[in-house]
This record gives sequence, structure tokens and C-alpha cells, in this order.
Amino acid sequence: MSGNSDTTKTGPDQQGNPWRVRIAILLLIAIAVGVVWVTNSLLTERFTESTRNRAQVRMTLYAGNLISELKRSSIVPQLLARDPTLIGALNSQDFAQSSQRLISYIDEIGAASLLLLDNSGRVVAASDRSLIGANHRSDAYFVNAVRSNDTIFTVTKDDNGAVMFTYSRKMEYAGSPIGVIVVEVDLKQFQNSWAGISDAVFISNSEGEILLATEPQWRGLHEEEALQLRSPSAAIQRSIQTTTDWVSLTTSANLLGSGVMRQEARIPFQGWKMTSFTTYASVRQRVNGVLALEIMGFAILLALTFFFLSRKAQVQSRFFQRESAELRQLNQRLQREIAEREKAEKNLQVAEQTLAQSSKLAALGEMSAAVSHELNQPLAAMKTYLAGARLLLRRKRPEEAVSSFQRIDDLIERMGAITKQLKSYARKGGDSFAPLDMRDAVNSALSMMEPQLKRRHVEISKTMPREAVMVLGDRVRVEQVIINLFRNALDATKTVKDPQIDILLAAGETALLTIRDNGAGIEDLDSLFEPFYTTKQAGDGVGLGLAISSGIVNDLGGRLTARNATVGGAVFEVQLPILLDETEAAE
Repeated sequence: MSGNSDTTKTGPDQQGNPWRVRIAILLLIAIAVGVVWVTNSLLTERFTESTRNRAQVRMTLYAGNLISELKRSSIVPQLLARDPTLIGALNSQDFAQSSQRLISYIDEIGAASLLLLDNSGRVVAASDRSLIGANHRSDAYFVNAVRSNDTIFTVTKDDNGAVMFTYSRKMEYAGSPIGVIVVEVDLKQFQNSWAGISDAVFISNSEGEILLATEPQWRGLHEEEALQLRSPSAAIQRSIQTTTDWVSLTTSANLLGSGVMRQEARIPFQGWKMTSFTTYASVRQRVNGVLALEIMGFAILLALTFFFLSRKAQVQSRFFQRESAELRQLNQRLQREIAEREKAEKNLQVAEQTLAQSSKLAALGEMSAAVSHELNQPLAAMKTYLAGARLLLRRKRPEEAVSSFQRIDDLIERMGAITKQLKSYARKGGDSFAPLDMRDAVNSALSMMEPQLKRRHVEISKTMPREAVMVLGDRVRVEQVIINLFRNALDATKTVKDPQIDILLAAGETALLTIRDNGAGIEDLDSLFEPFYTTKQAGDGVGLGLAISSGIVNDLGGRLTARNATVGGAVFEVQLPILLDETEAAE
């Protein structure tokens, strides 16, 4: 009886063990399936949102670059319309050097082409000489520019159906139109950069017509027609196949099998709109990578379970190990793809830094032109002092020659201070400002002008207060303003029988410096402070002095004004904030 009862107890245990193992295995499988399902749902949603956000960031960058190029190019016609050389060529009908001048501008402004049209619409000069002689009288950019006083943006198509983007502006002389300057904007460069990413992008105007697109067959159509002609997936596939960096990814036939997402953004320019299509392939790949890791973990756990259960499980365990090795290889491939993506992002950052550096170099080029203009006066004074010192040495008057050399040394220091401004030009702040007595600045500027005064018989009247007139500024830049104004006064009195210049410095709520001459006065007060505006003969000036002086005074928080005196002549006034005692103590 006892033996039978023992047999009865051990039998259920031996039969129950396999069931418990099977239940445990089924439970483990159920947990794995649940975890994978939940992970797939959560990560798909998260990575989809991440892909959408990155696509939006790319669209913002694309739109920003496009607007930046359009704004930069819109300034070019306005500047070229004031070019005295081009205006002179249109007046004299001598265009021998005009085309070469336009060609020299191409590399500086980055335009696709430049055209100079006369009043009849005929091309008289062009950066592409093969276009000279063509007539554009009926073209929209010529007709609209002649009728308007502003810069006109026009979108046209040539005979081959290619879209051309142009800015045009009417050129005038003495209030009468003499021609039109046309600048073609190179927006097609952005299509090539957009094609390097796994997106299909197009730009459409306010009427819905596609102007720019990574898919050539879309251009000139509306969105519905374009998508019927070629689907977004096919457009993305074509873009990827034409990009060298993505050739290794096109081997999978299911790369674009997950569909695309469409996003739209408004461009603040004539109602333009940007639309992009982004593939979900990257989302599926990233989710599959995480799922592969999870499956690998559960597979290893299941393999270990079978390994400890029985010898038969060892065979199954080896099978799962081989499967794990394959999953690890998949994981390595995914890691390599991630590294490639990170490299592409770094290249994008380098490109952005290069663009910022190009902007700084453009600003330095502008500052170099201004500094070159300001160095002419010290160089002329140095030449005079050297000639005087040489004469004194020949006459054996070394003490007086030493005085001339000392003045030359002072001029060299001043030139060094002017060129030093190049290093701090990008900051344009008040880091180098210091308390300055305007009386010292006026006396120093007059000393700089001494060589020119000796060659002229000009009556100088100088009135300054006994107390210091303190302002906060850069001594070299303030002296630049005074020298420019005084030099203009000297030039204005060249034709006057009894030239006279009055200098008056007063201090009240502001420091007021007045320079008055008895010359012919100012003809055009509105254009006086514009760059390249000058009434001097060719070779005597380029029209930058007053524009530079106005910019310096504005940076110092003041104001530079000009008017005609009631008794004749011109009056220039420089107003700068006075430096109070408590402000100076704080400084």
C-alpha cells in the first residue's frame, strides 16, 4: 500500500514538470510579444515625430537660405544703378569697358548674370557677351522697371521653359531714365543642395505653379499635376539614386515602402510656399533596430532556459546563438548608418559656419574700403613733412627737421590706430570708447590738415570754450569725422576769392561742433550722405567721406546734419552726447 502511494505521488510530479516548463516558456513568449508590440507602438510614434521635427528644421533652413539670397541680391541693382561708370557709359553710348566691369562684379555679388539695357531695351553690356545686342523691350523685367522707381522682382521663362529669377531697376541721370540694370538671381543652386537629403522639395508661387523642385518633371506644373506625373516616393528614390553618399542604401527594394509625410511652410516672399515630402524609411529602420535588440535579448534568455532544461535545448540554444550573431551584425550595420548620419549633420554645421565666416569677410571688405579712404589724408601729410624734412636737412637745420620727423611718427601711429579698427569691426561696440575732450580732437585734426593749409590762403576762425568738452568715444574715429568735414570745407572754398572757414565748439545738453564755410553751398541735401555721391571731379574723391562720417557719429550715439547758411556756404553740425561727471566716474 505504501509503495503504491509513493508511486502515485511521484507520478504527478513527473508529469507536472513539463507542463510548468511549457507554461513558463509560453509566458516568456507572451511577455516578449507584448514588450515588442508596446515598444513598436511607442517608438514608431516617437521616431515619427522626431523625423517630422527634423524635416521642419530642414525646411526652415531651406527657406532661410532662400530668403537670405533674395534679400542679398535685391540690394545689387540699387547699388549698380548708382555706378558712375555705367551711368557715364549710357550717357556717352561708349560701352567698350562696360561688359568687363559687369564681369568683374559677378564673383563679388554671386549673381548668375548681369545685363545693362538702354532705353530701347537693347542689351548694351552683359556678363555673358553672347547676349549683347539682344532686345528685351517686351520682357516684363524691362517694362516693369521702366514704369517703377523701385527694384522689381520678376519670374520669367526662357524659350526652353527654364525659370529665370531677376531683379531689375531703372537707371536715371538728372531725373531722366537712361536704361535698366538687370541682375539674374541664381536660385537653382538650392535645388542641388536639397537633393542631397532624402526629401522631395518644391517651391510654388501664389498661383500654385512650381518654380523650384528637386524633381525636374515637377517644374512649371501645379502640385496635383506634378504628383500624378511622378509620385513623391519615386521623386525621393530618384533623388537618393543621384546622390553618391546614398548609393549604398538603395539596394533594399523596401526602402520607401512605408509611405511619405507631407509638410508645408509659408515663405514670406510674394506668397511663395515650400512643400516637402519625407520618407518614413528612417523611422522604420530605427524602430527595427531597437526591436532587434529586444528580440535578441529575449532570444538569449529563451536559449539559456532551454540550455538548463535539457540536452536537447543545447541544440536549440546554438540555433539561437547563430541568430543572435546575425542580429549583432544587423546592429553593427545600424550603428554604421547612425555614424554616417552624424557625419552628415557635422558637415551641415561646417557649412553653416562657413556661411557665417563669409558674411564676416564681406563686412571686413566694406570696412577695408572705408579705412583705405581714411588713410589718404595721413599719407598726403607724411609726404609733405618728408619733403620739408629733406629740404631742412639740406639747409642744415636738423632741429626743425626733427620736428617734422616727430609729426611723421605721430601720423604713423594714427594710421596704425585706423587699421587696428579692422580687428574690432565685427563687434561694433563701445569696448574701445574712452572719455575724450573735443577741444583736443579739434586741435589734433587741424594739425593733421596743416600741410594743406600751408598750400592755401584760408582764413580760419576757431572758437572753443575754456572748459573741457568731454564726450565718450574713440579719439581716432572722432578725428576722422572732423578731418573729413574740414577737408570738404577746404574743397568747397577753392573757387572763392576770400575763403573763410569757421569752427565753433559749444557745450550744453550735448557737445555741438559746427564747421561753416563760405563756398557755393550744397545742391542736393537729400543725397549728401549716400555712398558714392560726390560733386568733385573724377580722381578727387569717391563719395565715401560723409557716408563714413555719418556712420561713425551714429555709432557714438550722436547725429551729423548739414544745411545751407542764409548768407551762403554750407554748415555741418556734429552733435554728441555730453559726458557728465557722474557718468565719467562710472566709466
